[in-house]
Amino acid sequence: MRGKILLVVGLAAGYVLGAKAGRGRYEDIKQATSKLWGDPRVQRQVKNVEGRAKDFAKDKAPEVVDFLSDGAKKVVSQIGKSGSSKSPASRSAAAAKPASASGK
Repeated sequence: MRGKILLVVGLAAGYVLGAKAGRGRYEDIKQATSKLWGDPRVQRQVKNVEGRAKDFAKDKAPEVVDFLSDGAKKVVSQIGKSGSSKSPASRSAAAAKPASASGK
């Protein structure tokens, strides 16, 4: 309960302070973050991380395919086992049974 109260107090304080700062302060913060994001050093790091992420994904792709393939095979085998528990005669009898008329 204490955590919820602190959360509400924090949100209220942030709202009041944010409203007091107004649109001008928001624009200042927005401009500063845009300037930072556009910095060549930041963009070099972004490209570096993107490249490493792509390499990681390429390296792990075969493992993911194998994992998903094995999982699909297990599901199919489980479905095959549960479907084969009925005898062929009972399956054909169930298929031949006419649908019941609706009670309208």
